[in-house]
Amino acid sequence: MMKLNLTLALALALGGAMGTAQASSAQVRAADAQYAQDREICNDERNDGQRMKCLRAAKAENTRALAAARGGERDDDRNDRGAQCRDCGKVTAVHSARQKGEANALGVVGGGAVGGLLGNQVGSGSGRAVATVAGAIGGAYAGKAIQERANARTVWTVDVEYDNGQRRSFKFNSQPGLQRGDRVRNAGNSIRRS
Repeated sequence: MMKLNLTLALALALGGAMGTAQASSAQVRAADAQYAQDREICNDERNDGQRMKCLRAAKAENTRALAAARGGERDDDRNDRGAQCRDCGKVTAVHSARQKGEANALGVVGGGAVGGLLGNQVGSGSGRAVATVAGAIGGAYAGKAIQERANARTVWTVDVEYDNGQRRSFKFNSQPGLQRGDRVRNAGNSIRRS
């Protein structure tokens, strides 16, 4: 009976070790696949400096993932980081776009007044009246367009893919200082580099 219990315990221990080895092997394959995908993303960078920074970040992330897969971290370290970083992800794209500004009554009225004054300088009699009205209409349109252009601004959109696979976009009114491949985490309704 003692020999049977010892054999059973040994078989269970070997089975558990083999299961852990299989899980670890799957994690290593997943880390290598993610690293290959990250390098492809980095190779799309136009600037050599940004490409190298992206590749360094991808390598650091791969090294961390391989260490975790091979048991280089204690289980409680992995659990702590998972709890701390459940809102972490990677920047997949950064876009900037010029957003059209808004015009208010001041631009329309001001443009109309200037256009009307200029139109009033042309012709005489009923021709002057037509020119004044046409100048006011053209001036109002031009005033609106000028004000829209003056109030236009650049907006940056940062696309993030979280570690859990979800995707989200964040908008910034100033250059966010992030690039594709950067690791980020949520900070309120925005994100910050992690």
